[in-house]
This record gives sequence, structure tokens and C-alpha cells, in this order.
Amino acid sequence: MPAADGKRKRQQKPVNLDTLGLEMGNRPPQALDVEEAVLGALLVEPNCVDEAMEELTPGCFYNEKHRMIFESMMHLVNSHVSVDPLTVSQQLKTDGNLEAIGGPVVLAQLSQKIGAAAHIEFYIKILKQKCIQRDLITAAYTILKDSYDESINVDQLIDTAQTKVFDAIQNNVKKDVQEIGSVITQAMSDIERLQDSTGLSGVPSGFPSLDKVTLGWQPSDLIILAARPSMGKTAFVLNVARNAAVDHHVPVAIFSLEMPAIQLCKRMMVSETGLSADKIKGGVRLEPYEWVQLEQKLKDLSRAPLYIDDTPSLPVMEFRSKAKRLVNQKGIKLIIVDYLQLMQGPNELKGLREQEVAAISRTLKATAKELNVPIIALSQLNRTAVNRQNSNGRPLLSDLRESGSIEQDADMVLFIHRPDYQNLSPDPSEAGKAQLIIAKHRNGEIGDINLMFRSSEVKFVDAEDTLLARAAMDDIGQGYVPVSDMSAAVGDIPAGGSSDFGPNNDFA
Repeated sequence: MPAADGKRKRQQKPVNLDTLGLEMGNRPPQALDVEEAVLGALLVEPNCVDEAMEELTPGCFYNEKHRMIFESMMHLVNSHVSVDPLTVSQQLKTDGNLEAIGGPVVLAQLSQKIGAAAHIEFYIKILKQKCIQRDLITAAYTILKDSYDESINVDQLIDTAQTKVFDAIQNNVKKDVQEIGSVITQAMSDIERLQDSTGLSGVPSGFPSLDKVTLGWQPSDLIILAARPSMGKTAFVLNVARNAAVDHHVPVAIFSLEMPAIQLCKRMMVSETGLSADKIKGGVRLEPYEWVQLEQKLKDLSRAPLYIDDTPSLPVMEFRSKAKRLVNQKGIKLIIVDYLQLMQGPNELKGLREQEVAAISRTLKATAKELNVPIIALSQLNRTAVNRQNSNGRPLLSDLRESGSIEQDADMVLFIHRPDYQNLSPDPSEAGKAQLIIAKHRNGEIGDINLMFRSSEVKFVDAEDTLLARAAMDDIGQGYVPVSDMSAAVGDIPAGGSSDFGPNNDFA
């Protein structure tokens, strides 16, 4: 059947490890005596069966006859039939494999492996190790062969290589069951370790009203932040990244698929210094005192543990590899992806957009769980979120674009809602007001967080803090003056406008 892109998929021939081993002068990793010991233990000791079925797969057995015997045992277990020499012999006969394995005499010989059951756990570990080695050899050989194929795109080659190595490892690694006592001890240690002066168990967002609900961004959570274009998604996560890295010295990684690193940096410089975007972008000459202001304000930001990767169209498996390396080398505690729909899914899903986005979403969640760090992924909304009538334009979970699995995989879904920007509120006093809607929260409350958006600083602030600050200023008889405009109070800025640029600028 033709592939989605109109090209016929290349058929990969299975790698013959015996032939490959001869070519390289080596035998494929194997332990035939251990395979026999495990099968013998399963034939005579029922207590060994459950553990073996949980830990092993047919691929863990190198010898084809041994593989057939284990497959027959799996069939019996799935059919709720006990495993013994007679039932296995009958199942092999039903499958047409009894003579292929050497007949009932082979089963009788295996069952004579006295003492094997006592060491079954150790034997299982050996078989899994040999299996991983064989899978890695197969993956490496396939990668080597594909690397010589000029018809294969390099990006596709890298994606395939990462996927094959990752699958070879993941398919053979299983976590043990844990007793509740040890889990509670671990949880208590985590709480003690994570709680600092902020009183939060997760990474602080820098927005007190939000942190009261979430207790910070929690490890292993996938957080989806969604809004229509130009609502301030990037501005919000840059504020979050800055607050964590600068104020709390939390290492943060940003994967920017839409915007170059230098543009992100200039946005953060506007927020940090209060200087106008035109001056930061270089279109307007800076005054001498503004150069001083720029250098002083950027000292903390330049020293912050903040890392940016601006690779466009980043394949999701490459993202996973980079994220793992950053966590191991830089101690990253928060990862931000801007944005999800710009990532590339598995090559075999090209042209199947909904399935591709679903695969990306699942990988993001799996990565968050594996690395034990929160991942905030930006996402677009469908246009129906804007055009919906009689709802003040508030987005819904059903508005998430291109895949319902995004909602399913996410631990938290946040929406940015700005009625003044969408011309849904004619009241001048509503200018700048924004709601961060917690539409889904797997481990906590849902509701609205009131924020203010300062377009001149490309910055969201907590509405509660803003009101307290203005009240304090009023008490001493002064108006609130933003850093970006030393000659005008906020009240002097026209409703819905900005002292520096309009809402449709490229910094919004």
C-alpha cells in the first residue's frame, strides 16, 4: 500500500543475527543453558510462572525452539490453564510445533533441570540483558545500513536511530512493584526536599494566586497552555521561565520551535528592563541613562540558569534526547515547549495529523514522567473558540486543536482569556485584565486566576499584587508609574492602548 506521502514504504528485511555475527567474527549474545534452566523451572515449579510471564517475552529466548516453548506457555497462562509438561506438549501439538522442538522428549529433558527454580530471578535477569544486547545490535546494524542509503533524509535517519535505540531499551525495562511504606517514605523525603522558603512542593510560577492552587509546577506533570494566536502564550511562559530561573535559581529549558532564541531574549529584555520594544529591537536610539539601566537590569537575567534551544520543526524523539541530556548535565527542573503543533511526530504518521499530534502529546507526557520534571507545552486553539457566541469567547477543552488526546494526556490544561483584546468588553476599566483559566487539574482545583497584561512590558502580573501595589501608592499620594514611561502614570495610558506599541505588534 502506498505511503501517505505518495512514496512506497521501504521494506526493512529482518536482521539475521547469526549471519551478522559470523560477518563480524562474533556470536550474538546468548545464554542457551540459562534459557533451558528457565524453561525447566517453569515446567516443574508453578510459583515461577507468574514472575517469568511478567518479566520475559518470547524475544528474550535466542533459540527458536525455546521461543516456541515459551510462546506455548504464554498461551496456556492467558487461557488460565496450568503449565506442566503435559499441557505444554499438548499446546505445542495444537500449534503444530511439537515435532519442530524435538518432541516430548525435549520437554522431559528440560524438566530435569533440578534446582533451576531456586535461581529463577537471577536467570531471568541474564536473559533480559542478553535480549537488550541483541536488540541494540539489531538497531545499530539497521542504523549503519541506513546511513549508507543516500535516499534517506538525514533528519529521518536521526529520528529513526533515536527511536530504535529508545525502543530497544524501553521494551526490556520494567519497574518493580513498590510497597506503600517505601513510597510514603519517598514522598515525605520529596516534600521535605522540595519545600523551600516559598512553601511550595513544585517549581514556583511567580504568580502567587496561581501557586496557591497548584503549589508550583509539579514534577512529572504535563501542563498544556492554550490560547488563540497573539493572546500572550509565549509572553506568559517567558515570565514563568524568568521567575523560576532568576528569582528562585531553578534551571529551566525552553524549546522554541517558532521563534529564534535572540527574539525570545529581546522579549525577556523588554520585560526585565521596562524599556520600550522599539529600543530593545534597535530601531530607536538608547539614551545614556537607558544603557546604564539596561546593563544593571540584565545582570541577574544573564546569570540565570536558563537554556534555549530554537531548533525548528524539532522531531519529538530528538526533543526527548535533548531534554534527557539537559536534565542530566544541567539539572533542569522545568521544560517549556513553544509550541506542540510545530513538533514533528514519528515518520510513519506523516499525513495523519491527528495521530501525529497524539503521538507527540504521549511522548511529552512520557518524557515528563521519565525525567520527573514538569513540562509546559503551548498549544493553539481552534478558531471556534473566538467565534463562539453567547459565551464571552471563553475557550473550552473541546477547543484544543487537532487532537483530543492532548486533553487526555495533560495533567493540567490552562487557557489565557483576554476579553479586552478580543473586543468582548467595552468597559475601559477592563483594559489589560486577563484570566488564566484552569480548565483541567488532575490533582487539584479548577477555576480562574486573575492576571493583568502590561503590553508595554510584554508581561503578565498577578492582579491581586497589582491592586495591592496601587493601593500602597495611593496611600502615599503617588500614582503608579511603570519603568518604561518615566513621564506618565498608568492612568494616562488610553484604555486598550500602550505607551509603546499597539496590541498587534510582534511582541504581543
